[in-house]
Amino acid sequence: MSKVETITLGCRLNSAESDALASAMAAAPNGGRATVIINSCAVTNEAVRQTRQAIRRAHRDHPDANVVVTGCAAQVDPDMFHAMAEVTAVIGNAEKANIANFLGLDRLNDRVRVSDIMAVQEAAPHLVASFAERTRAFVEVQNGCDHRCTFCIIPFGRGPSRSLPAGPVIEKIKALVDEGFQEIVLTGVDVTSYGPDLPGDDNLGLLVERILRAVPALPRLRLSSVDGVEIDDRLFDLLTGHERMMPHVHLSLQSGDNLILKRMKRRHSREHAVELVQRLQDKRPTIAIGADIIAGFPTEDDAAFANSVAMVAQANIVHGHIFTYSAKTGTPAARMPQVPPDIRKARTKMLRSAIDKQRTAWHQSLIGSTQHVLVESSGRSGHAENFATVTLETQTRGRQIVPVQIVACTNGQLIGRSIEASQHG
Repeated sequence: MSKVETITLGCRLNSAESDALASAMAAAPNGGRATVIINSCAVTNEAVRQTRQAIRRAHRDHPDANVVVTGCAAQVDPDMFHAMAEVTAVIGNAEKANIANFLGLDRLNDRVRVSDIMAVQEAAPHLVASFAERTRAFVEVQNGCDHRCTFCIIPFGRGPSRSLPAGPVIEKIKALVDEGFQEIVLTGVDVTSYGPDLPGDDNLGLLVERILRAVPALPRLRLSSVDGVEIDDRLFDLLTGHERMMPHVHLSLQSGDNLILKRMKRRHSREHAVELVQRLQDKRPTIAIGADIIAGFPTEDDAAFANSVAMVAQANIVHGHIFTYSAKTGTPAARMPQVPPDIRKARTKMLRSAIDKQRTAWHQSLIGSTQHVLVESSGRSGHAENFATVTLETQTRGRQIVPVQIVACTNGQLIGRSIEASQHG
């Protein structure tokens, strides 16, 4: 194995932090044994089980390496991981921002370095970038969450919401554009809560506006999952009116039933979600809608679930992340009446089928259109501005944006023909 290996579980933010951590470790003078870093997830009990499984596998595959556990599961229950014989050290989410905590492990006496995450006041400025096929870069602008959704343990793993000032964010994006990145994705635990902890009246819309103005060479800017209730007029106008802001909004919806939303302690209603999508698409018809939806939340009956299925069509959801509810110890939802596991799985399958049907109709509507595709490194596929995945008929040079005519949809995949290639053919 290489001197440092990272294993990531969970969210895109974890992936971003793992990539930044691996880069920092590679550049640091690190004598002694090789190190495997497990960046853990605590979102469900199943995620914790998978983390423990990854630890055992890492030790089995690399018996002479240090095995270090960090991330949300390590933050929430450090003693459990410290008790595992395979684990060399446990590093908290705040501590993983300091590369020194991962160095010199052979000489450490203190094998658990986990502080009170609720006392953390600032985002880590150097854990900011992750890369997708070296074409898109994910830039972390926010961390933590001040909300208390009843199914979620993440605030106790990530701490309070805190934002990275616009200056360092813009400088990082400029550097990434200079390196050849064509698209930046702003990410965080609750990215639409960006700003209130900073001096002045900062918010996500203002940050986006500043980035677009300060980095005119950036072709494409995209947001990760957003909370619709925090899309203010400025952000709405940018999403619907700025050509370099991608026509793609991924909403954290979680359910299409109002009673379930209240029991989740979500801040929006079904009507608000549908109305928001309608306003977005009225202003910019090409906007594609994605959503996170949980299947089988406690107390969800057939009627409540039917409301979630119906919302897929009513909110025109074509990019779906469907999660089977899994109780997380320590959350209020875990103490509510649970839906039987087999029903949860069946509902997950039905929701995914509803999304597939909606996406297929959307794909059919795109045939004959011209899409601008950011081609991945392989030169064989990429993402359009609306985040549709497009497979190219002929290989082209990667890491560039090319105009493509959509000619077919096969097995759920859009097929595109490079307009430039056809003109030169």
